[in-house]
Order: sequence, then C-alpha cells, then structure tokens
Amino acid sequence: MERDTETVHEAYAFVCLHCGHGWEEEYEIRHTTDLAGHRRADYFARGVRVPSPLTRSDCPSCNLGPIRILRPGRVNSARTYLA
Repeated sequence: MERDTETVHEAYAFVCLHCGHGWEEEYEIRHTTDLAGHRRADYFARGVRVPSPLTRSDCPSCNLGPIRILRPGRVNSARTYLA
C-alpha cells in the first residue's frame, strides 16, 4: 500500500561511445513512499514502465556500449549543427 506519490518529468540524452548513435527520451518518474516509509522510483517512457535510464548499459542501435548520459537537447543540437 502506498502513502505518498510524487510525479516528475525528466528528459535525458544518450550517446553510444561504441557506434556514435545518439537518442533522447522523456520519462515520467513516480516517486512513492509506502506506509513503512520505504521510497522507490518507477520510470515510465511513452506510458510503459521501463528500467531507470541511469542503469542502461547497451545501445539500441548496436547493442553494445558504453553509454554516456548528457543533458537533454544535446543530441538534437548536435544533429542540427552537423546537418
């Protein structure tokens, strides 16, 4: 049973240091505290529960890594500059 829930929205940019693939994702993060006082964070992307992006270690393009996390907007601004 949950006692308290707070929802925040965060975006992250990612780049694969192996293949150079870059992508961005927005997350809805639900922070909950149960009746015993234990806190947890559940991440949702496009309405689907997903693992924390901070634990992601593989690239969706090459299935390798490592992955670097950047401030949101970094991937799109680099693509605009390179275009």
